[in-house]
Amino acid sequence: MLLKDKVVIVSGIGPGLGQELSTLAAQEGAAAVVLAARTQEKLDAAEQEINDLGLGTKTLKMATDIADQAQCQALADATAEAFGRVDVLFNSAYNPGAFEPIENADMDGWRQAMDVNLFGTMHLTQACIPHMKAAGGSIVMIATMVEHKPMATQGGYGASKMALRAATKHLALELGKYNIRVNSVHMGWMWGPNVEMYFQWQAQSSGRSEEELIAEVAASIPLGVIPDDGDCARAALFFGSDYSSVVTGAALDVNGGEYMPI
Repeated sequence: MLLKDKVVIVSGIGPGLGQELSTLAAQEGAAAVVLAARTQEKLDAAEQEINDLGLGTKTLKMATDIADQAQCQALADATAEAFGRVDVLFNSAYNPGAFEPIENADMDGWRQAMDVNLFGTMHLTQACIPHMKAAGGSIVMIATMVEHKPMATQGGYGASKMALRAATKHLALELGKYNIRVNSVHMGWMWGPNVEMYFQWQAQSSGRSEEELIAEVAASIPLGVIPDDGDCARAALFFGSDYSSVVTGAALDVNGGEYMPI
C-alpha cells in the first residue's frame, strides 16, 4: 500500500481528479483522508465514496476556499488536531481562468486564476509546512501540460501554473533540510467529467460528433487514448509515497506521451 498509515490532505475535491485522488489514497492505505473544497455537496460525495470502500479510513471534510488564507490555516490546524500530523498534501484545487486570447484578455480573470493556482496553493502549502517539519512529508502540486505546450486561449491558466512551477522548485530547495519533498505532476488531457462536458459542448457548437472529436485528440497522443483521470491519480500518488523518498523538485509528465521534454 503506497500511502499506508499516512495522513493525506486533498484540495479541490470534486468529480474528477480530486475525488480520484482521495478515493485512491484510501485504497492505498491512508490512515486518514482530509477533504477540502468550496462546495459541501462535493465533500459529502467524496466522503461517501471513501466510506463505501469499507476500509475504515478516517475522514475529515472542510469547506475551504484556498484563496482565503485563514481558511487554509484552519484546515491544516484541524487536520493536525484530529490526526496529529500532516504527511501528504495534494494541491489539486485550481481555477481554469477564462478561455480567451491574451491580446484582449481581461487581466482581472488572470488575477482570479493567480489567486487560486498560485497564491491559494501557497496559502495551503504554508499552512501545512509546520505540521510536516517534525517527521517530513510530501507536497504534490497538480500541474498542467499547458506550462510546456502552449494551447490556444489558455494563456492565463498557463501563466499561473508556470509561476507555481517556479515556486515548487524553490520550495524543494528550502524544505529539503526538513525531509519535506515538493514535486509536480503535469497532466495533459484527462478523461473525466470536465473533459466529457468539453466534448459535448464542442460537438454541439461545431456540428461534429463527439466520437470524431475524441478520436482527433487521441490521434495526437502516442498511446492512442485520452488518459483516464484515475490513471493520472495513480501517477500523482507515486510522489506522495515513500517510493519517491529521494525525489524532490521533479516534474512528472502524465499525458500519454503527447508532450515529451528533452
